Amino acid sequence: MILFNLRCTAGHTFEAWFRNGDTYDRQANAKAVACPVCGTNAVEKALMAPRISKGTKPRQEMVKAVDAAPPAPPAEPTPEMAKAAEMLRVLREARRLVEQNCDYVGKDFAEEARKIHYGETDRHNIYGESTEDEARALAEEGIEFGRIPWVPVADQ
Repeated sequence: MILFNLRCTAGHTFEAWFRNGDTYDRQANAKAVACPVCGTNAVEKALMAPRISKGTKPRQEMVKAVDAAPPAPPAEPTPEMAKAAEMLRVLREARRLVEQNCDYVGKDFAEEARKIHYGETDRHNIYGESTEDEARALAEEGIEFGRIPWVPVADQ
């Protein structure tokens, strides 16, 4: 297991454990790693200081010390943890409703939104991705749209 310091495009930093570096790369490329604060999946590795063992104790002593440590009691959920869990539940439900009631248009979101707005296609609910520049242009054109944090579904 490896612990990475991560940072999202909004500047939030957080830690996450991965089986190895390849696992992180696969999940990050699949947009399966999301910021716990804002929900964006545009994350990257932040600067980290390596932890290097000095190797002063013989390996056998280190194993005995680890084996002798009592297990930590389970952490009591704090109000902040409960609030974060509820927020995640609500965002997952929002994602489920969007996926159930809207057509996924992928990276063509801005173009499809324009077609609907200008009457070039029938009005229907859509969702997808847009760049910051595309979102700004849509807003300047008076095209109504919303942005929600796109959190991973449970068990991913």
